[in-house]
Amino acid sequence: MAYLRPVDLAQEHGISPQTVRNYEREGFLPPAERSATGYRRYTERHAAALRAYLAVVPAHGYAEGGTIMRAVTEGRLDDALAAVDRSHAELLRDRGTLEAVGEVLAHLRKRARGSAWHAPRTTQPFTSGELAHRLGVSVATLRAWERAGVLVPGRRPGTDHRTYDADDVRDAELAHFLRRGRHPLKLIATVVRQVRTAGDTQALEAALEDWRQRVTARGTAMLRAAALLSDCLAVEGDSPTGPRDRTSTPTTPTAPTGTGARPP
Repeated sequence: MAYLRPVDLAQEHGISPQTVRNYEREGFLPPAERSATGYRRYTERHAAALRAYLAVVPAHGYAEGGTIMRAVTEGRLDDALAAVDRSHAELLRDRGTLEAVGEVLAHLRKRARGSAWHAPRTTQPFTSGELAHRLGVSVATLRAWERAGVLVPGRRPGTDHRTYDADDVRDAELAHFLRRGRHPLKLIATVVRQVRTAGDTQALEAALEDWRQRVTARGTAMLRAAALLSDCLAVEGDSPTGPRDRTSTPTTPTAPTGTGARPP
């Protein structure tokens, strides 16, 4: 069997031999055999694991990527696949939120062109009953939106009654619009937070485009990681298919777009 040194694995990816040793210590690579003189002896199994890890990190994040590779090297295939599935589910949720933000942006543009929506004429905050009447929903519905984080009403001094200013009315209008599209409250709360943070449609549009690019980049990274994980599993003997022909190699992992690639 041909053995590889840490420097041999490191040179393929432009990293240091010590980094390779650190990855092994963290469990991202299988434990290496030692020569009679104590030197590590790596094999193609370790090379495939390193390629997989360096692809997994941009796709799934450092934490989840580590979870995946530890499970692979320890022979816990189902645990590794479950971690991959979690990331895919997270990305799918992000795509759903992107779609909802896009709908809101189009809705806000329509308002700006003079549609039927008008900000409250009064400078006095709305009560729960007044806002419910404006939207044609029940007060109980407003309470449900508040519990979900969609609305954050103020409180009237002395009575502690809820009050809704113009921004709250806008948020409630957007929530009502998205509920008609059958979007879940958890997603609507995320969208409304983005609108509050952006402040105007131009800022929201810029944030949406940046977020869309990051979601696309993460999806592409997941495809690459899946291919190299398949190669790794084939070497480990856990894959029903043979190793894939490798035409290129990943680079050192960069900041993950996964865990932490949250809505802007």
